[in-house]
Amino acid sequence: MALTCGLIGLPLVGKTTLFNLLTCAGAETSNFAGRTKTNVHTAGIPDARLDFLAGLYHPRKYTPAALEVIDVPGLSRGSGAAFLAAVREVDALIHVVRAFRSDTVLHVEENLNPARDLENVDAELILADLQVVETRLERITAGKKIKGETLVEQAALQRCQATLEAGQPLREADLAGEEWQAVRSLGFLTVKPALVVVNIDEDQLHQSSYPFEAELQQYASARNIPVLTICAQVETEIASLEADERSSFLEAMEIAEPGINRVAQAMYSRLGLISFLTAGEDEVRAWTIRAGTPARTAAGKVHSDIERGFIRAEVVNYDDLARLGDLGKVKEKGLARLEGKEYIVQDGDIINFRFNV
Repeated sequence: MALTCGLIGLPLVGKTTLFNLLTCAGAETSNFAGRTKTNVHTAGIPDARLDFLAGLYHPRKYTPAALEVIDVPGLSRGSGAAFLAAVREVDALIHVVRAFRSDTVLHVEENLNPARDLENVDAELILADLQVVETRLERITAGKKIKGETLVEQAALQRCQATLEAGQPLREADLAGEEWQAVRSLGFLTVKPALVVVNIDEDQLHQSSYPFEAELQQYASARNIPVLTICAQVETEIASLEADERSSFLEAMEIAEPGINRVAQAMYSRLGLISFLTAGEDEVRAWTIRAGTPARTAAGKVHSDIERGFIRAEVVNYDDLARLGDLGKVKEKGLARLEGKEYIVQDGDIINFRFNV
């Protein structure tokens, strides 16, 4: 399962810089508003567990979980719908808001207020969804007869319309199961899991604070939206260093973990996804599944034949392998388990599937 996320926000907040940090795509950035191109690229989700396994097995192939990132142009008031169409089908949204100060990159609202900016972006999402609802309702009304499933859809859309006109996201509409099924294909933006990334400057990084932080946190908390901070300027400097220099730079900047790692992992968690791992000399790989997936279904991620001929899953806990440093020692201590098809795979399980077809 390829995780997809859309980067949205006002112009000149650092979305494309964040996009480049996630994907290493090298997309062009600018100090001036006006971009109309949508950037799309796939990135690997950082996973220290996979790095450990690669050091243990020295595989010919290294495959992290995939993250497809879509970076849409900055949203200006009343004109976001066209750009937002590019992210209607994504799994989740990352709202990038600006707290960093700069004399060379002007703020589109002339002054810094990330809480206000987040509200403005949310307003664009609500407006874009309202346009979709109104267009679909017009088409239904223009029909000769309205009956059956179309009646259910019309009722659901009318509830959506009332919610959006009240300035509320559609996650507040509380649609019944049948109603939601009738409209889910419309790709509403205000029901998608979201994450807020506040782009701060180096001084704010050292101070662990930024302007209007309390107001932004209060707004996001009320909507159950997680908030992360990242200093894109510093992260870009880190990304340009040789691998052996990065850890000392992070330590000097008192950064426990690169913010870009936290962003990718937070999106994973927000979507209820986990990774199980496979390891050997041919390949070490992270496989994306929904939390709560049974072993036989997880086997199908590797290959449909393995799911069809599933016998057992040989499971090793990552922490046990990392602590003992050798699969043989893990087995000697009886820590390798054989699990059946109904076993619920856990995040970080290292699995070798036994099967016969």
